[in-house]
Amino acid sequence: MTDPECGYVEALKMILSQLRPLAPTSLPLDRVEGFNLAEDVTAVVDSPSVDTSMKDGYALRAADTVPGDNHAPRKLEITGRVAAGDAPPQRLAPFTAQRILTGGALPPGADTIVAEEFVQVAEGRVQVTRPTDKGRNIRRQGSDTMAGVPLFAAGQALSPGSIGLLAAAGHAEARVHPKPRVAIIATGDEVLLPGEPLSEGKLYASNLLTINAWCRRLGMRTNPDVVGDRTEALVERLARAVREQDAVVTSGGAWTGDKDLVAHALAELGWQPHFHRLRLGPGKAAGFGFLQAKPVFLLPGGPPSNLVAFLVLALPGLLRLGGSDPPGLPRIKARLAAAVAGDRHWTQAVFGELETTNQGVVFNPHQRRGSRLKRMARAHGLLLIPEGREGYAPEDIVTVRMLR
Repeated sequence: MTDPECGYVEALKMILSQLRPLAPTSLPLDRVEGFNLAEDVTAVVDSPSVDTSMKDGYALRAADTVPGDNHAPRKLEITGRVAAGDAPPQRLAPFTAQRILTGGALPPGADTIVAEEFVQVAEGRVQVTRPTDKGRNIRRQGSDTMAGVPLFAAGQALSPGSIGLLAAAGHAEARVHPKPRVAIIATGDEVLLPGEPLSEGKLYASNLLTINAWCRRLGMRTNPDVVGDRTEALVERLARAVREQDAVVTSGGAWTGDKDLVAHALAELGWQPHFHRLRLGPGKAAGFGFLQAKPVFLLPGGPPSNLVAFLVLALPGLLRLGGSDPPGLPRIKARLAAAVAGDRHWTQAVFGELETTNQGVVFNPHQRRGSRLKRMARAHGLLLIPEGREGYAPEDIVTVRMLR
C-alpha cells in the first residue's frame, strides 16, 4: 500500500523489513574480501597445530638451567636442530638442548625456549647465562584458533584480517551473500554520459556516476545507463533491468511533472509501490517498491536530493541484499562546530566535514551557498536532524554518517 508522504524513519524501516539477503554462495577465500558471512563459522583445526617456538633460540628443560653445586651455569649438549615445518623432533634428553628456530615444533621433553641472546655457545654446548621459567617463548597448540571454537557470526563483514584467521583455522572457502547486481538508470533528454559532446542545454550524468562509484566502492556489480524522456524506452529498459539485475536504482524523473516518467513507466509495468514521497529534505521525491519481486529505488534528479536519498534509503537496502547487518554507512560521534537548523515536520540532512582536534572529532556543517557539487565532493559526513527537532546548537554531540 502506498503512503503518499511518510517519515524517513518509517520509510527506512519499510525498506529493510521488505528485503532479505540474496541466496548464499560459497567462494574461495581469495575472493571474499568485503562480503558478509551467510552462516556462523567455527575453526576446523588448531592453529598452531603443535606447540611451537616464538623465538630463535634453544629448546631445553627449565630445571636444567639451575646452576650446579659449583654455582656455575650448566653447559648443555646440543643434540639437534628444529626449524618451522620440519618433521617432529626427537625427544629431548635431560641436560641437553636443541637448536630451534621461530615456528619450529617444541621437542618432546622440552618445556621452555631460551632466546639466543641469553646463551653462549661453544664446542657443541650451550650455556644459559641465567635461569629461565617453564613455558617461556612457547606458542601453545590452538592458541590462535582451536578446532570447534566459534570464529565469526553470520553477517560479519570479511576483512583481510578475518580472512587470514579463516585460513589459519582450516577454511579454504566461505559461505557468503553475494553482492547485488544493480541497474542504475538516469533519465532525461538533457542528460549525457561523460565523453559525449556537450551541446547547449545538456548536462553530464554526475548523479549516475556518483551512485555508480558508491556501489562499486562497496563491491557491487553495476550496469549504469541513460534513458531519454520516452515512456516506451523507459518501460523496455526497466523490464530488462529486473530480468538481469538484483535491484534497480533510478535517477531523475521521480516527481509528478509532465516529463517525470519513471513512476508512470513503473506503473505501466505493474510495480508494487510502498512509498513515493517522504518527509526528508533534501530527497522528498524518493520512492521504493517492487517490480517482478525486484526492489526498485526511485531517486530525485537534483544532486543533493539524489545523493541524500541514495545514502540514507537506497544504500541501506542494497547493503541488506548483500547480507550487511546492520546495513548503512558507518557512524561516528562528533562535536558540532556551528548551529544547524532542522524542521519539526521532517528529517533534515546536512553535509559537512569532519576534523580531528585535541577535543575529539568535530563536525563542520556546510553552509547552503555556492556550488552544490563542490560541497558534496568535499563532504566527509552527513548529519540527519530528525523530525520534531528544530536543530542543534554549537558544541552539541551528534551522530554523523561517515562518507569517507
